[in-house]
Parts: sequence; C-alpha cells; structure tokens
Amino acid sequence: MQTAMPQISLITSDGFESFLETRHEPDWLTQRRRDAFALYQSLCETELEPEEYRRIDLRLFRPDSYHLVSQQPEAGQANQFSTLMEHRGEFGGSVAHTDGHPVRSHLEPELIEQGVIFCDLSEAISKHEELVKEYLMTKAVLPDADRFSAWHAAFWTGGLFLYAPRNTSIEKPLHSLIGLATAKAADCSHTLVVLEEGADATLLEETACANEKDAGLHVGAVELIVAAEARLRYVQLQNWNDSVFHFAHQCGRVERDGSLQWTVGSLGSKFSHIHQDVMLDGKGADAQVNGVAFATGRQKLSFYTSQWHKAPNTHSDLLYKEVVRDRSRMIWRGIIDVAPAAQKTDSYQRNDSLILSNDARVDAIPGLKIEADDVRCTHGATAGQVDEEQILYCMSRGISQDEAMHMIVNGFFQQVFDRISVEIVRETLSQSVQTKLGFNN
Repeated sequence: MQTAMPQISLITSDGFESFLETRHEPDWLTQRRRDAFALYQSLCETELEPEEYRRIDLRLFRPDSYHLVSQQPEAGQANQFSTLMEHRGEFGGSVAHTDGHPVRSHLEPELIEQGVIFCDLSEAISKHEELVKEYLMTKAVLPDADRFSAWHAAFWTGGLFLYAPRNTSIEKPLHSLIGLATAKAADCSHTLVVLEEGADATLLEETACANEKDAGLHVGAVELIVAAEARLRYVQLQNWNDSVFHFAHQCGRVERDGSLQWTVGSLGSKFSHIHQDVMLDGKGADAQVNGVAFATGRQKLSFYTSQWHKAPNTHSDLLYKEVVRDRSRMIWRGIIDVAPAAQKTDSYQRNDSLILSNDARVDAIPGLKIEADDVRCTHGATAGQVDEEQILYCMSRGISQDEAMHMIVNGFFQQVFDRISVEIVRETLSQSVQTKLGFNN
C-alpha cells in the first residue's frame, strides 16, 4: 500500500526521492529507477533527436506544472470515466487505473488455471518478479531512447502486465483502462505484454479523463513481446480531453512466424507525440499497423513510426489515415529500415490525410533505409481537401451537409476499419468519428 503524502514533483531530485519513499520495490528496480533519473537529468541538457522532433514545438509544455498523485483513489473511481470500448463487449479480464493507481483487476478463473497473468504491473513485480525483471524495459522500449523514455523509466506508476504461456489461446479480448481524475496529475503507466511461443491474445486499451477541462500529463510506454508463432492483436485508443499532453514510447518485437496486429486510435489530447517501433526479429515475422487520427480545434498530434526488418522473409504493412479540421495540425514521419540480413523483405507504408479547413495543416514524410538487395518496399503519403462537388452531389440527393461530411470522412477511414479484426474496435472508431464531427446520430 502506498502512503498518502503531498504532491510529488516529476523533475526535481527531492521529488524523485519522495517518490521512491512511496515504493516498496526490489533493490534491482530501485537501482534501475535511479539510473534512469540520472539519465533523464543528463538528457535534458542535450538536444532532442532533430529528425524526430524538429517539427514539434514544445515551448508551451511546462513539466513542472504536473505532479504524481500519491493518494490511493477511492474504490469505484474507475466507474466515473466515459469509456469508448468498456461496455461494448464481453471481456475475459480487465484492469483499470486512475491517476497511476490500480483501482480494479479481474481475470476469468479458467485463464488463471491456464497460467495466464493479467494484473497491474506493481502486483506482477511482487508475485512474478523474475519474469517481469527479464522483460521490463530490457528488450523493447529502452530507457536511453530519449529524455521522455528515461523520464518514464524513472517514474513509471501503474500499468499492466499480460503474460500468456506457450500455446495458450485467450479467446475473449482483455480490456485496460487508463484514467486521469485529478487536475494537473501525471500518468506514467506502462503496458508490458509477453506472449510465449504459439500463444494468442487480444488486448484493448483506452485512455480517458474524468473531467473534460482538467489539464494532465501522460508519459507512458508500451512493450509488446511476441514469441515464435504467437499472435497478438493490440489496440490503444487515446481519448484524453483537450488539455492533456501525451508522450509515449511504444515498441513491438515479433519473432519467427509470429504475428502482430497493432491499431492506434488518436482522438484526444492537447498535444500528443507517439514514437512507435515495430521490430521483426525472426524469419517469417509479420506486422500490420493501423492508425486512425482525428484532430480538431488547436490539437497537435504527432507520430514517428519505424518498421525494422531484421530477418529474412518478414512482412510489414502500415496504414495511417488522418483527418484535420479547424486550426489543428498533424505530423507523421515514417521509416522502413531493412537490415542486410533481411532478404525477401516485403514492406508497405502509407499515410493519407484529409484536410477539412483552410487553417489545418499536415506534414507527412515517409522514408526508406534499405541495406538488402532482394526486397520489395513501397511507401507513400497523400493529403488533400474534401471535394466540394462531392458535398454538392450528396446535397442534391437530399442528404444534409453534415450527413454528407460524415459519409465522406467515414468512407475515408473505411479502408483502415476494414483491416481491423476486432468488431467492437471498428464500431467504436466509427462512432468516435461521428462525435468528432459534432453529431452522434
């Protein structure tokens, strides 16, 4: 049990020491945190990687404005959030966090009997220490990636651990809710998924705010470890309010003949930057990456995606679709990187943007780095405005302007929706598009 105490600073040495006093963790983890905080302080004195951050303006971001909430939330606080997916389907297990603290955890008994672990990360460390120690920020997201990764490694709180033993099939999706309920609170949750050889699982994760106005901060990480012949479907829907800053390092690693379907939905936040890596480490590994983003008002959403091919006969397929309106801005930088040993690579990367107003802006930059000579790699990016003739055509057939706009935007996203294998995710994203357009019928 964590001890209630005043708000904890995320940037000072005193705040870090106060944070450590609230933790009851093994020595190895405390030392990892200390090393990460020292690294964070050092990296704050150096420039962020220009290629990733040159188009991002962080001058309005004030890290000293946010704090960790040390008070354990009251029971039932997870019920105060308006979620996108939680009530749309039946789940085999669920984990919920509020302000970095676990408030609910459940897993069906038959999955427990099969050796499946699905719980909050702190509980996993106390009950499955060696397993977590092996994978936590050692194979996918590394603390030295940049200052935000080091910051997260020092202060992570909350988050979940999913472990599926060899040849285990989890038929029902699992659900995770990450919530912010306190003004100026920081969430540093960490998602760690490990699928052993031949395992199969689906994890649906979403973020939400209890108050539509309160400012907040998320500095998170996602690690997806997919062993040989395992199958993982992972969905993260970011739906913070429009006053939250969101930073995340996310990495999926796929071994021989393994498969990862990764869907990202970005709907909320004031500012968001996601660094997303997919690493195909074993022969025959496959990854499909789907992105749906809709920015309105003055939102700024940024993505830096990498598809790393490290072994022969690997396949990756990335498709991001984005809509911007009002004075919002969307930034996407993608790279396909093929190692010399990755012959017979088949990789595709595409980003399409739809601009609904004159003051909105999109920057989309695809890229290739190929060091093998027997590959098929293609990439592209498009951006354009809605064709006024399409609107007029719909209106001439008795369709209102709002309905016509919804039809066009929904049709624009449909190519991504059709790729998503989980029905409740397709339904949720379609409904969310309607909401962002300003009507729900």
